Amino acid sequence: MERYEKLKLENQLCFSLYAASRELIKLYKPLLDKYNLTYTQYIVMLVLWEGKKMNVKHIGERLHLDSGTLTPLLKKLQGLDLIKKYRDSQDDRVVIIELTEKGLALKKEIVEVPEQLYCNFSEDAEKLLILKKSLDDFLAILS
Repeated sequence: MERYEKLKLENQLCFSLYAASRELIKLYKPLLDKYNLTYTQYIVMLVLWEGKKMNVKHIGERLHLDSGTLTPLLKKLQGLDLIKKYRDSQDDRVVIIELTEKGLALKKEIVEVPEQLYCNFSEDAEKLLILKKSLDDFLAILS
């Protein structure tokens, strides 16, 4: 490869991942608009539906998000009455996030979102599973 070929946009792994991520998130938007959620709020809810209650630090670790990004997301979800926030009684430095009844109920409605999204890729389902595994492995290397 010529010395400056490395600097071409089409040779950048980071750009391919960035652009693919943006395009995929665009596909989520109309599906999530129905629930008044952004993609990032949706992934916070996915983590909470797995655990129902957890501290902010754990949510950030799961999503690879820092507190500066996570705090406004949580505030918005709290404003939508999907979560409640409080300090841990054992350690007031720890903030606990817990789903509200409305947040729990949303899980039953929003289950259609992944199904609707993956309908766009039904012919490539096997390729998507391989890609997902490769990206998970890559993320593990980076983390």
